[in-house]
Amino acid sequence: MADAAPPRGSWTFLTSHARVLLALAKDPEARLREVASTCVLTERSVQSIVADLEKEGYLTRVREGRRNHYRITPGAKFRHPAEADRDIAGLLALFTDDPSTATTRTPHGGELS
Repeated sequence: MADAAPPRGSWTFLTSHARVLLALAKDPEARLREVASTCVLTERSVQSIVADLEKEGYLTRVREGRRNHYRITPGAKFRHPAEADRDIAGLLALFTDDPSTATTRTPHGGELS
């Protein structure tokens, strides 16, 4: 875990939901306590966010023994109308250094494999 400096000012570019999703994309077997520490959130907040993300189809929680494993749905779309035509794969690729999750778009908005 890297030491997190407090954000400058009163706002950040990424929401807590995005930070939790990205933390689980980087480490699908992370305990929510670890995610809370990484995201500088309370464990209770992370539990609520994971429930939101699961309910909306952004991730699936799979029980493996005594641990949870989180599977991200890279084809899920952003919720805001301004980005609703884009899926989250690009965000995941940007922050997880995993180009295999990115979707390439043509200049007219179509997708390439």
